[in-house]
Amino acid sequence: MNFRKQLSPVQTGFQIAPLIDVVFLSLIFFMVAAVTAKWETKMGIVVPTADSGVRAPRELGEIIINLDADGRIFIQNVEMSAERLESVLRTIAREYKGQPVIIRADGKTAHEHVIGVLDICRRVDIWNIGFATLPPPKEKARKGGAP
Repeated sequence: MNFRKQLSPVQTGFQIAPLIDVVFLSLIFFMVAAVTAKWETKMGIVVPTADSGVRAPRELGEIIINLDADGRIFIQNVEMSAERLESVLRTIAREYKGQPVIIRADGKTAHEHVIGVLDICRRVDIWNIGFATLPPPKEKARKGGAP
C-alpha cells in the first residue's frame, strides 16, 4: 500500500486582495495627512495682502504661529500665553538650530502683538522667521497695484 499522497504544486494566480488592502491603507494615510496639514492654520484669520510677496517653499518642521485680531496666540489651534509660547519655542530652538517659524497675523492684529511674538523668537534665538501674506486680488493686480 502506498500511503503517500501525490503532491502536485498548486498554481496560485495573481492575488488582488492584498493589493486592495495596500491601496486603501495608502488612501487613509493621505487623507489623514491632508486633514492634519489643514489643522496647522487657525480658521478665521485673514492675513493681509502684499504685492511683492513671494511664495517660499514649505520647510520641513516649520512652526506656524497664528495671531488673531485680538492678539491671542495659537499653535495648531491651541491657544497659549506668551510665557507658554516662549517655553515651547525655547525647547524647540535648543533641539533644532535654524528652526523656521511662520507668523500668520490677522490684518486687524495690533502691531504690538506681532512685535511681542518677534521679541519672543529673538529671546529664544530663533532667527528664521517669515510672515504669511496673500497675493492681491486679481483686478487690483491687473491695474498695476495701486487703486
